[in-house]
Amino acid sequence: MTTSFLARWLPQPNNGSRREQLRACAGAICGLLLTGLICHFLLAPDSASVYLIAPMGASAVLLFCLPASPLAQPWSVVGGNVVSGLVGMACVKWLGPSVGVAALAACLAIGAMFALRCLHPPGGAVALTTVVGGASVHAAGFEFVFITVLFNSAVLVACAVLYNNLTGRRYPHIQQLAAPHPHATRDDVPSNRLGFSPDDLDAVLRQHSEVLDISRDDLQAIFLQTEMRAYQRRFGVVTCADIMSKDVLSVEFGTPLDVAWRTMREHEVGALPVINRARRVIGIITQTDFLRHGGLDDYQGVRQRLRSLLQRSGLSHGDKPEVVGQLMTPSPHTARLGTPIIDLVPLMADAGYHHIPILDDAERLAGIISQSDLMAALYESRFAEAAA
Repeated sequence: MTTSFLARWLPQPNNGSRREQLRACAGAICGLLLTGLICHFLLAPDSASVYLIAPMGASAVLLFCLPASPLAQPWSVVGGNVVSGLVGMACVKWLGPSVGVAALAACLAIGAMFALRCLHPPGGAVALTTVVGGASVHAAGFEFVFITVLFNSAVLVACAVLYNNLTGRRYPHIQQLAAPHPHATRDDVPSNRLGFSPDDLDAVLRQHSEVLDISRDDLQAIFLQTEMRAYQRRFGVVTCADIMSKDVLSVEFGTPLDVAWRTMREHEVGALPVINRARRVIGIITQTDFLRHGGLDDYQGVRQRLRSLLQRSGLSHGDKPEVVGQLMTPSPHTARLGTPIIDLVPLMADAGYHHIPILDDAERLAGIISQSDLMAALYESRFAEAAA
């Protein structure tokens, strides 16, 4: 009983890797140092001027340690700090500085941030600072908010945008819109028909009714990855190397279109990886690419247009596509030999990809997986489980 009680007060394990912790610490020192130097140069003509406020340290924690948090996005940082500063300065102007006024300012600032959708925890500290910050802050009045607070926040956010993106973190972390249905119908994408759907998540979040320090799209991604991990634990891990086609037909950038088309028709395949001389994948060409450029929208003329597309013009220059590289989709989605096939399900079931080239450790083409390969593998894994 005592152990259980004490465990509630102990800190939870930190999931951030050591590298991520060092990245966040380096970002904080760079961001605060640059903000301090820039603001000192522009806002402090004399040593008595306030040019950097303490709540920026708390903002730096969110911006560099939790850049994906809804509380750390640009509008939350700039809007939350400025709105809180305005509320605090209004309170001190009307009621004077005191502990009670400081508490009231923080309370009203939180309400204003909720109303304006810019909740930012350091905003409460900004409200307190305007009330208890002393004579220099009170003398500056609303200029303290519109100059010091606003400029501190804007410069720190600019530093966070630069640093986070340079170190591989998407910032601002804008809510990702759901990918459109590949077939433009009203049906849910296949992965939502048996698993949880976005509507299910929205319903649970409404019932939860508390502020969560994680974006909705990140939460959905975590749930989906958890589902896939649970599937692997139950049915075993099948990798791309286990099910891929290894004798892969491929073409090069300069392969004539008629040669690529005949290869597809003779071998009854729907796509061909496009590789360079080092066997690295630079694109993919599909039957859809041929039909799209051959006039698929005009059904009556598609046959003649396709014939014209495949016929070589004999010219060295012209607008008419002559080789695979002019029709291919560059930089296609690829996977590795050791990639679990369950990771391909969202791409093939929801995003509409029909063929995914598989690369070896040297980034060379090693195989290809089609939707048929994936479907057969998933069926066999479930069948084997049922038989056992």
